[in-house]
Amino acid sequence: MGEWKRINRKEVFRGHRVKVFEDELKRPDGKTVLYDLVENRNGAAVLLVDDEENLILVSQYRNVLNRDSLEIPAGSMDEEDADPEMTAIREAEEETGFVPGKMRFVSTILASSGLFTEQTSIYIGTGLKQGEVHRDPDEFLTVRKIPMEEVMKMIFSGEICDGKTILAVYAYRDMIKNC
Repeated sequence: MGEWKRINRKEVFRGHRVKVFEDELKRPDGKTVLYDLVENRNGAAVLLVDDEENLILVSQYRNVLNRDSLEIPAGSMDEEDADPEMTAIREAEEETGFVPGKMRFVSTILASSGLFTEQTSIYIGTGLKQGEVHRDPDEFLTVRKIPMEEVMKMIFSGEICDGKTILAVYAYRDMIKNC
């Protein structure tokens, strides 16, 4: 069997955040197939944990869900700050007003490896210091401090369904279990 090979890429849509491409690929058996690919900037996210071990989450409207979603602070990397850890710290302060003194890298994930190029680097931030909230004009967020047990119940009930948030919470839970 041969390898997959991209034969052609055609841009079919350009939005204010994403580009959509139609890729023509040659399969290992020699046949061709069309695949869609959505290109978006990479991002970073951080689970903030205060000194009382409350998890700091933000509630914000998500169009995909048509409701508010409880998530960890996150955002896209700007061209000028392509460092994921600095992006996570920036987003934490912008969205919550907290600046983590210590950051621990968890993982870099793809939301959907079959469709999206966007990669999100996940961190756990502790040693929080008060900073300044300075949200983007289109951000309408509510900051919530929630104990771990309650967050776990919200995950199991489906109230929290955001993948990066669930990964960060489980990573933190495993981290504190193994210390």
